[in-house]
Amino acid sequence: MTSATIEPAADDPRTVEFAAQGMTCGSCAARIQKTLAKQDGVSDAEVNYATGRALVTLDPQRVDLEQLQQAIDRLGYQLEPVPDEPEGDDHDDAEDVEARAMRSWLIRVIVATPPTLVVLWLAMFSGELGEEPWARWTQFVLTTPVQFYVGWPFLKEMVRRALRFTANMDTLIGIGTLAAYGYSTVALFTGGFLYFEVAAAIVALLALGRYFEARAKSRAGHALRALLELGAKQARVLRDGQEVLVDIAEVQVGDLLRVRPGEKIPTDGEVVDGASSVDESMLTGESMPIDKQPGDRVAGATVNTSGVLTVQATAVGADTALAQIVRLVQDAQRGKAPVQRLADRISAVFVPVVIVLAIATFAWWAIVAGDPLAGLTTAVAVLIIACPCALGLATPIAIMVGTGRGAELGVLIKQIETLERTRHITTVVFDKTGTLTEGRMALTDVAVADGVDEAELLRLAGAVEADSEHPIGQAIATASRDRVGELPAVTGFEALAGEGVRAEVDGRTVWVGRRSLLGGQSLALSTELETRAVELEQSGRTAVFVAWDGHVRGVLAVADQLKGGAAEVVRELTSMGLTVTMLTGDNQRTARAIADQVGIDRVLAEVYPGDKRGEIERLQQAGEVVAMVGDGVNDAPALVQADLGIAIGTGTDVAIESSDLTLLRGDLAGVPLAIRLSRRTYRTILQNLGWAFGYNVAAIPLAAVGLLNPMIAGGAMAFSSISVVLNALRLRRFGRDLTRAA
Repeated sequence: MTSATIEPAADDPRTVEFAAQGMTCGSCAARIQKTLAKQDGVSDAEVNYATGRALVTLDPQRVDLEQLQQAIDRLGYQLEPVPDEPEGDDHDDAEDVEARAMRSWLIRVIVATPPTLVVLWLAMFSGELGEEPWARWTQFVLTTPVQFYVGWPFLKEMVRRALRFTANMDTLIGIGTLAAYGYSTVALFTGGFLYFEVAAAIVALLALGRYFEARAKSRAGHALRALLELGAKQARVLRDGQEVLVDIAEVQVGDLLRVRPGEKIPTDGEVVDGASSVDESMLTGESMPIDKQPGDRVAGATVNTSGVLTVQATAVGADTALAQIVRLVQDAQRGKAPVQRLADRISAVFVPVVIVLAIATFAWWAIVAGDPLAGLTTAVAVLIIACPCALGLATPIAIMVGTGRGAELGVLIKQIETLERTRHITTVVFDKTGTLTEGRMALTDVAVADGVDEAELLRLAGAVEADSEHPIGQAIATASRDRVGELPAVTGFEALAGEGVRAEVDGRTVWVGRRSLLGGQSLALSTELETRAVELEQSGRTAVFVAWDGHVRGVLAVADQLKGGAAEVVRELTSMGLTVTMLTGDNQRTARAIADQVGIDRVLAEVYPGDKRGEIERLQQAGEVVAMVGDGVNDAPALVQADLGIAIGTGTDVAIESSDLTLLRGDLAGVPLAIRLSRRTYRTILQNLGWAFGYNVAAIPLAAVGLLNPMIAGGAMAFSSISVVLNALRLRRFGRDLTRAA
C-alpha cells in the first residue's frame, strides 16, 4: 500500500478538513465521527451533517489518507480531502451534486404520484370494485415500481446498515414498506387482504419529504459561492504608464490599479492618486459611501462611485478582507456541532427491538402454540403495526406545513436544527444599518438663521445637491423637491472631496457640506446654529451646513431612518423574556441615540466588520444563546456563528444564505414571528413523535398476542398517520392568534 501523507491545513498544522459523502441523516454523521475519533493518530473529529464536512485533528506523522478513507469506506461512506483554499470550480461541483440530488428526488416524486393515487383509490374508495382480480393485480403492478424504483434509496441504505449491524430511519422505512408489500404479494395469490396502498403511500410521501429537504440543503450551500462571486474578475493595472486589463489572479502586491467610477476595486489597497466616494456597504453594511483620498485604505470588491482612483495593491488573494470574511464563514460553520434528528435517535433503538419482537412472536406461535401460519400472520401484523409511517411523517409533515405557513407570513425556515435551537434563545442581537434602519439617508430637520426663509434655504441647497451622487446629497435634493417643487439650474458645480459641494445659483455661490468645509472657506457660523448643529449630532444625525455670502444660513440634519415598528418589535421581544442588543460600527454617542429611540438597553458600538462574529462568540461564552439579525455581507460570519441566524430578505444574498431563518419581506415584525413559529413548529414535531412512538409502543404488544390482525393493524397505522398530519395542519392557523405566546 502506498502511504499518502496528509498535508495539514495552513491555519492549523493538526487540522484537516474532509468532504464526507453518502450521509443521509444525523446518525450517519455521528457514526463517521465516532469511527474517525477511534483511528490511531486522531485526537479529535467533528462531522457536520448539514455541511457534509468532517474536521479532523490529527498527528500528520502517524495518519495517512488511505488509512482514514478505508476506515470510513468500511462503514459505507466516502471521505475526500478539501483544499485549503476554495476554488470556484470546487464550489461549482458542489452545486452540481446538490442539484442532481434535488432533481433525483423530484423525478421520484413525479414517478410515484400517479400510481400511488390510483392504488389508494382502488384500495380505499372503489368499494367492491377494488376486490376484483384485475383491480388487485393492478395494485400490485402499480406499487412495484414505487416500492423498488422510488424507494430504492431507502432500501439500499437499509441493506448497507444491515451489513454493518446498524440501523437508522431508512431501516425503518425499508422494513415497513417491504413488510406491507411482501405480505400483500403473498395475499394476492392466497386471496388475503392487500396492503399495497400502505407501501406506495409511505414511499411517495417520504420521497416528497426528501425532495424538500434536498432543496433546503442546496440553498445553504450557496453562501460561500456568493461571497466568492462578489470580488472583481479583472483589474486595470498600470504598466509603463499604460492601462492593461488582466485577470484578478495576476494582480500582485505593489501593482498600481486604475479604478473608474462604477467599477469594483479589484483588491485591498491604498489610494495614491485621485479622490472619490467608495460604497463599502458590501463589507461594512453601512449605507453611506466613504470619501477617499490619497493615503486612505480601500477594500477589494467595494465600489468606486464617483471619481477616478489610482490604488496600490497591499493585499491579494487569500489576504484580502473579502477572503477573510470567507474564512470567517467557514470557521463558524465548522464550529457548529450537528444535531441528530429525533426520529433517528428513536429508530436506533426501536428498529432492532421491533425485529426481535417480530421473530419472537413468530417463534412463540410456531413452537409454543403450534400454529406456524398464525405465527406468520401475527409477525407480519407486528411489522405492519410498527411500520414507521407516522414516525417517518412526524417530522417532515410538521416541517412542510410549518415552513409553508412561514412562507405565507414572510419567514423562511431552512432546517429542523433551526427549530430546535430556537427554543433556547436568550438574546436577540440586531445589526443597525439596513436592519433596524432603512439603510438610506433622509432629511429629518431644518434649522435656519434669523431672517432666512426655510423654503429658500431648501431650494438653494437642493439645487446644488441635485447632481450629487452622494447619498446625503441625494437625500437633500429629494426632500427639497418634495417640499418646494422644481429646483433652479446651477452653474460651476464643484465637488470638494471629503467636504461637500458648491455651485452658482441665481447669481450666488452656495456651499453645502460638513463642518470641515466652514473653516476652509472662511464661512461664519452663528452661535445659535452651532448650538443647534451640536444638538442634532448628539441625537445621532449628520449635520449639513448651507452657506452663501460668507455666512452659514442654515443647518440640515440627515439620518438613516428607523424602520417602522422597530420599537414595537423590541418591546415584543422583551415581553418574550429575551434580551435585545444592538450591534453597530457607529460611535457610542450615535449608537446610544438610535438605541434609545427603539428602547434597546444594551449597545455594542464601534464594532468593526471583522469583529462582529467575535462579539457574538463573546456573548455565547458568557452563557447566552444568541439570535443574530442582519442583512449585509459583513453580517454573514456573525449570522453563522450565532445559535440562530436571522437574515433580512431585502439584504444581500450572502446574509440570506448564511442564516438559519430569512425574513422574506424585510419587515422587523418577522423577527418575533419567526421565533414564535419556529417554537410552535418544533413543539408540533415533538407532539407528532410522541404520538407516533407511543402508538407503536402500545400497539405492538397487541399485535404480538394476536389481538390485531394485519388488516386492523393497517387501519390503525393509517389512523396514526392521519393523526400526525392533522396535528401538523394546525400550524396553518398560526399567525391568526399572535396575542398568544407560542
